[in-house]
Amino acid sequence: MKITMNPIGYFHTDETEIPRHWSISDERGWIEIDPQYIEGMKHIRAGQQIVVIFYFHRSDAFTKDLLVQTPPHKGRKMGVFSICSPRRPNPVGLSVLEVTGVRVNRIDVNHIDMIDGTPILDIKPYIAA
Repeated sequence: MKITMNPIGYFHTDETEIPRHWSISDERGWIEIDPQYIEGMKHIRAGQQIVVIFYFHRSDAFTKDLLVQTPPHKGRKMGVFSICSPRRPNPVGLSVLEVTGVRVNRIDVNHIDMIDGTPILDIKPYIAA
């Protein structure tokens, strides 16, 4: 089976020091949505949280020896599926971001953990259990 995905837009930020995880970040940026997907932004509003799925486009290639890694903040070896490492079999990331504004094809967000130019694969509503 072959899976093909194309970005719906790209993430941008002026920040140079990007936190390792969205849950500890207070940095800001914005998502620029490709004009063909603008209608899909309906009902996204400032103050809500969104789940952003993105591609780790600058990560080194995954190799089997990376199935177990030592995250710098954990200090012990852990399986790749139990950590948020960008070096994964499928380099896909997920962040829960706060929407701070919406304009035409731009979504301003807070709590970022992506670098400038990150391809955005999808956006979903955040629904707390």
